[in-house]
Amino acid sequence: MFWDLKNKRGVAIIMSSIKIETAERLKKLPPYLFEEIDMAKQKALKEGRPIIDLGVGDPDSATPDFVVDKLALAARETQNQKYAFNKGLRVLREKMAEWYRKRFGVILDPDTEILPLLGSKEGIGHIPLAFVNHGDCVLVPDPGYPPYNSGAIFAGGEVHFMPLLEKNKFLPDLGAIKKEVLQRSKLIHLNYPNNPTGALATKEFYKDVISLSKKYNIIVSSDAAYSELSFDGNEPLSFLEIEGAKGVGIEFHSLSKTFNMTGWRVGMAVGNKDVLAGLGKVKANLDSGIFTAIQIASITALENADKVKKEMLKIYTERRDTFIKMLNNAGWKVPLPPATFYVWAPVFGKYDSTSLAKALLEKADIIATPGNGFGDAGEGYVRMALTVDTEKLKIAAERIKKAFFA
Repeated sequence: MFWDLKNKRGVAIIMSSIKIETAERLKKLPPYLFEEIDMAKQKALKEGRPIIDLGVGDPDSATPDFVVDKLALAARETQNQKYAFNKGLRVLREKMAEWYRKRFGVILDPDTEILPLLGSKEGIGHIPLAFVNHGDCVLVPDPGYPPYNSGAIFAGGEVHFMPLLEKNKFLPDLGAIKKEVLQRSKLIHLNYPNNPTGALATKEFYKDVISLSKKYNIIVSSDAAYSELSFDGNEPLSFLEIEGAKGVGIEFHSLSKTFNMTGWRVGMAVGNKDVLAGLGKVKANLDSGIFTAIQIASITALENADKVKKEMLKIYTERRDTFIKMLNNAGWKVPLPPATFYVWAPVFGKYDSTSLAKALLEKADIIATPGNGFGDAGEGYVRMALTVDTEKLKIAAERIKKAFFA
């Protein structure tokens, strides 16, 4: 935000000598939510305020040492410092296939049904470029992860939002989508366990999605990045577990949340080989694959998935249970999320999503995300991430009690 002619050191900022105008597709984008949150956070920190950041879902725990150690060794090898193949190391794809088989019972061909990604976000953003033409519809959950929307806009598609409402257990009402919209739709995005609501999908819902896909020839894009973050005995499904799923779509997954590797940018798209071929063609023209040393370290991570998951769930279960109990005891009635590390909290009193998020920052030095930042149907909620330690969550709950319920 360069509204000053000089920066803080007094050095003049060189302004453009020609008219710079962004493309119409950029003008159609809403402000990127998490950039705005970070700006508010940085401003508050500069003021010396004791901020507790529950805004962005970035795990505070470190990547496991054995993964970091493997990266350090692999990065020193000259052969690992060259361009990587876009499809990734075959041994990595084999390990991804093995993980999917053990976790979900889904059999995948490492050569045609797995495509490593620079994080699942990259693949989600790129898939419309492979299949969506100008004027085609993309079905997007609301509230939802912003790249579902922005990827469709970049491809020239028209976004049709599917409201996720509490009365429907935060599943889209497929029967409410008009026939004319379905006839123009090329892609439907799903995300379960869901960000931001924490909801889970059912087999019956996925069966309905597959029937809809077959009837209208719509590619299914399932985002399962939070499948390993669930509580109370819940074991989230993979869309690909359902009969017929591989014939109509793909699933995105990521090492980011499962292994505390958000900055490493490692993900995968798996499933329908023809859909993956289209996505792979886009990637081949836009990136050069994952740094080989990171691929090697990721193999080590996947080999230890059960151990890492057990330790991770112990941490997040304690955080969830402690924070939610304290909020409810204070007077803020917040349900326990069955999955993800997000708390989808209904607003209270006269607040709406934006005003409550603002009040939490102003009155309690807590950063939360307004629900309407994820879409219009997110109005009436704020999202808080359990990505700080339990003691900080206790402090946050006490601040909320003092500021709003004393």
